[in-house]
Amino acid sequence: MVDHNGCLIPKDLYYDIENQVWIRLEPDGNVTYGLTDVGQTRSGKLLHIRIKDVGKKIPKGKPVASLESGKWAGPIPCIVEGEVVRRNEELLEQADIINYDPYGRGWIVTLKPVNLERDLKDLVTGEEAVRKMKEYIDREDIICMRCT
Repeated sequence: MVDHNGCLIPKDLYYDIENQVWIRLEPDGNVTYGLTDVGQTRSGKLLHIRIKDVGKKIPKGKPVASLESGKWAGPIPCIVEGEVVRRNEELLEQADIINYDPYGRGWIVTLKPVNLERDLKDLVTGEEAVRKMKEYIDREDIICMRCT
């Protein structure tokens, strides 16, 4: 895990840098999905989240969830086309879990991907992800903080 300006960047995840979302490949072939440390910092303290229901098929680019904070509200785009197989019910009661644990308890959904190989080509991981995330953090002058 890399720390840059207080922003945590796990190397083992896949990222969409512009949308500040991540996925983790699960052993069963599914992917778990969440908001990055940079994404949660830019959103501010999260107040509410709506997550698509289990069984819902989400095309790439369509919202998989929508978030509301004190300073921002908007959709979280799906970066891997798939079907929702699990959603984090805990977030429905306490959305700010994403703020203090974006890569752990703050996961949003688990999807069964339709064409993972195709969708991974648009994402970055490992050292490339760290380099691009650092560039984004520096360009946007971001210092990450975790609301508690």
